[in-house]
Amino acid sequence: MTRIRPVLLGAAAGAFLAIAAGAGLFLFNGPEAEAAGEPLPLPPDIPRIAAGPQYEECLGMLRQDPEGALSFAEGWEAAQGGDGARHCGALALLGMGEPEKAAERLELLGRNSAGTATARAAIFSQAVQAWMLANQSGRAFAAATMGLTIMPGDLDLMLDRAVALGTLGRFADALEDLARVLEADPERAEAWVFRAASLRHLDRVDQASTAVDRALKLAPDNAEALLERGILRQLRGDVRGARADWERTIEVAPDSAAADLAQQNLALNEAGPKRR
Repeated sequence: MTRIRPVLLGAAAGAFLAIAAGAGLFLFNGPEAEAAGEPLPLPPDIPRIAAGPQYEECLGMLRQDPEGALSFAEGWEAAQGGDGARHCGALALLGMGEPEKAAERLELLGRNSAGTATARAAIFSQAVQAWMLANQSGRAFAAATMGLTIMPGDLDLMLDRAVALGTLGRFADALEDLARVLEADPERAEAWVFRAASLRHLDRVDQASTAVDRALKLAPDNAEALLERGILRQLRGDVRGARADWERTIEVAPDSAAADLAQQNLALNEAGPKRR
């Protein structure tokens, strides 16, 4: 079942990745910037927890008319629409820029749904990411943990929880979840990126560089990996290399949170030597 990984990486990764630049160290608080009343990105492939024409009609409205989708979902739920209506309504709130309300509904749905364990785990994953967008990393961690009680081996939820732990500053704990993800699937580039960020925050720069190199070997144009390698290069004094990575980040993903961070890094880098 496809998860909303692009949402997590696009909007929540910024809270994990610090900007190390010429004018000093800057932490980007990404989720609240994305979620401050603005429409939020929806997954390209929404996991289904129900079936039927009304469900598909409601989901089909989400991107162009989330308010209409919410109204449709509420009317449908009043007519015994069940899990499908509740799921669509929660995603409509996400699309309307209300991630906290969406997260609450998704978490409740994950707990109470009559769907399969796989479907419920997917809903918990969506709840995690909505909490991250609402800048509620503690709630995101709790939702991921609940989801993992249903599907203990779910790698997406494990990765979600690692990101939540990182934004809470619990980098050693994040590394434990990331190690489990990478043991099961060593080809996950995003897990290597977050491993690199965790190691950097723990001042293990050499190991972080090895991790981000692995990520870029797997996905040469991964924007978060390019951003992270630029940070590590800057820390090592390689200003030219850092600039090249950040410029490449903007080139490959111009509308992403990673590109915004890279642009800020470039601006700080141009501002002059690091202030103490």
